[in-house]
Amino acid sequence: MGYTRAELESFRDATIPDLVEPGVRLLFVGINPGLWTAATGTPFSRPGNRFWPALVQAGILPRLPVYAEPLSDADRRMILDAGIGVSNLVSRATARADELSREELRAGAAALTGRAASWRPRAIAVVGLTAYRDGFQRPKAVAGRQDEGIAGLPTWVLPNPSGLNAHDTVATLARAYAEPARAAGVLG
Repeated sequence: MGYTRAELESFRDATIPDLVEPGVRLLFVGINPGLWTAATGTPFSRPGNRFWPALVQAGILPRLPVYAEPLSDADRRMILDAGIGVSNLVSRATARADELSREELRAGAAALTGRAASWRPRAIAVVGLTAYRDGFQRPKAVAGRQDEGIAGLPTWVLPNPSGLNAHDTVATLARAYAEPARAAGVLG
């Protein structure tokens, strides 16, 4: 399934629902949906995004979901049964995360805190250091486990899996994502 630039652009400002159900153990938090994600309704769906391959390499998921299109019921069930949930700091779809304002990130962080308090996952993993710093007004935050958690829950800030983040590979992302997964009890 492919999209033209114009088709993708038609999804600007669209939102997708969180991929979460009661009992979520590990909540991954992206910055905001990209246009491809808005088109498919699948988090981290752009071809080349390393999120799902990193979860498989880390052992968090047993197999790779078909993620560049709408999730099948079987793939959705596999993800949720693994105890994984996916949300975003900001729900509005953009072509690039740098299109978001600090105000949007701060409002999104406040809304996420409320959702996290309701869901009560065992761990939260935010994938995007700059967005975390801006949204939670923690300009000196560094990657890794945070001293101050979201909604009082253990929180990690991890590398963004976007193909635009050339510093990390699937292997380095898998190692980083495994730490909160162990803390959440979704990885042995």
